[in-house]
Amino acid sequence: MDEIFKKPIEKQFEFDENIASVFDDMLDRSIPFYKEVISLICDIVSLHVNNSSTVIDLGCSTANTLLALHRKSKYKFKSIGFDNSKAMLEQAKRKIDAYGADIELRLADILEVKLPNSDVIIANYMLQFIRPPQRADFIKKIYTSLNSGGLFIFSEKIIYNDKKLNKKMIDIYYNFKKKEGYSEFEISQKREALENVLVPYSEQENRELILKSGFQTIETLFKWGNFVTFLAIK
Repeated sequence: MDEIFKKPIEKQFEFDENIASVFDDMLDRSIPFYKEVISLICDIVSLHVNNSSTVIDLGCSTANTLLALHRKSKYKFKSIGFDNSKAMLEQAKRKIDAYGADIELRLADILEVKLPNSDVIIANYMLQFIRPPQRADFIKKIYTSLNSGGLFIFSEKIIYNDKKLNKKMIDIYYNFKKKEGYSEFEISQKREALENVLVPYSEQENRELILKSGFQTIETLFKWGNFVTFLAIK
C-alpha cells in the first residue's frame, strides 16, 4: 500500500525502488478512472492491430497497459515496453512472468534511444515528466517512428488557462485523493516532491504540440477534471 509520503520527503520525486514497490496502488488511488482509461485504450488498440503489428509503451512502468492489452486482444502482435527505471521493470517482469505474457522490456532513456517502427505508441502520464524544451523534439521522434496511419495514444495531467477554474479543478482532484485515503500531509508532501518534476501543459498546448509535429489529427478520448487521454493519428 502506498504510504511513501506519510513521512517528510528528503528528495524530489523519482521512480526508485520505494515508488516501484507501491506504484500500482499509487496509480489506482491517484489517477481518476485509471483502470477505465486503460481498458478504453486497449479496446481502441485491439481494433487497430493485427498479428504483424508492433505496439510500444513508453514509460511502461510496471507494464499495466501492455498486460491489459495482452489479456484483451485476440492478436499476437509484438509488444515492447520502454522505461528508464530498473526498479519499475523488475516489477513489470514479475507480473509478465506470472501471466505468461510475451512482452519485451527494454531499460533505456526514451529521449536517447532509437524507437523501432511501430503501429501504436502509448505514453500514459509520461510526457509531463519530460522537460518542456525537449518535448517537441520527442513528439517528432514518436511521429517519425510510427508507420503511416499509426496511433499515438497518451494521457496527461493538464492545467487550465483560467486561473480560478484551474484552482477549482485542483481542489476537486485533492478531494478525490482524500476520498482514496490520502491525508492532507501526504498530498502536500507529494505535491512538493513533484514540484518542477511534473510540468503539465494545457489541453490546447498538448494539441498544438501534436499537430506541429506532423500528426494529421488529434482527438480527446477521455477527460476528467485535469486528466485527459488523447488519440493522435499519423
